[in-house]
Amino acid sequence: MLAIIGGSGLTQLSNMKISRREVVRTPYGEPSGALTFGSIAGHEVVFLARHGYGHTIPPHQVNYCANIWALHAQGAKNVVSIASVGGISGEFKPGALAVPDQIIDYTHGRAGTFFTGADLGVHHIDFTLPYCQTLRAACLKAAQQAGETLIDGGVYAATQGPRLETAAEINRLERDGADMVGMTGMPEAALAREIGLCYAAIAVVANYAAGRGGSGRGIAMNEITAVLEQAMGRVRPILEKLVVSDGG
Repeated sequence: MLAIIGGSGLTQLSNMKISRREVVRTPYGEPSGALTFGSIAGHEVVFLARHGYGHTIPPHQVNYCANIWALHAQGAKNVVSIASVGGISGEFKPGALAVPDQIIDYTHGRAGTFFTGADLGVHHIDFTLPYCQTLRAACLKAAQQAGETLIDGGVYAATQGPRLETAAEINRLERDGADMVGMTGMPEAALAREIGLCYAAIAVVANYAAGRGGSGRGIAMNEITAVLEQAMGRVRPILEKLVVSDGG
C-alpha cells in the first residue's frame, strides 16, 4: 500500500475516495492526525497531513516518529512525501516540481531515531542514498505518464524552522551544494529507512529562497499560497498514475 504524506498546500486529496479515518496510537505519542484510508483510481492508499488537517503543527514540532511508525503499522510499504520548498539553484523556480536524490540535515533537537534506550542497543543505517531509488524512478515515470515534468534529482537542505532563512544562510546552503530548502525532510527520511519503508519525496517549489530571484528583498508570503495551489493541482495526477504502477 502506498502512503502519502501531505505537506503545506496538501492537507487533503481531492481525487481520493475516502473509506475510513482511523486514529492510530503509537509508542512514540500521537501522529499529526488520523490516518485517512481510501483509494485513488481503484488502488488502496493511506494519507496523512504532516502538519495536521488544520495545518496547526509547525515543522519543528511534528512527531515524525509517530507518523512514520503509524504508517508502517497500518501496512504501508511505500511512502511519498509531498513537501513545499524554496528554490536555490537556477532551475528550481516557483512552480517547479522535483524528486530530490540527496539531503543535508541542518535540523537540531528533533527525535531522529526509533532506537533510543539502552535495551535497544546501537543501530546504524546506510544513508548514502537517502531516498528509495525504486520509488524515485516510479515517481518520474508517473509524471511522464501524467504529462508533467519532474526535475530528476537535487539536494534538499532540511532546516529547523519555523522561520524562513536569511539571505546569508541561503548563500551558505548553496555553497554546501543545496538546490532547495525545506523544513520537514529530516528526520522523516531517516526514520523511514530505519523502519524499512521505501521513501521518496516530490518537492514543490513554492518560492525563491531568500535572496534569490523575486525574493531578493524579501519573500512575499501571500504569493506562496497561489503558487502551491496551482502546483498541487499538478501533483495529484502524478499520484494517480503512481498508485497504479509499482509505486502503489
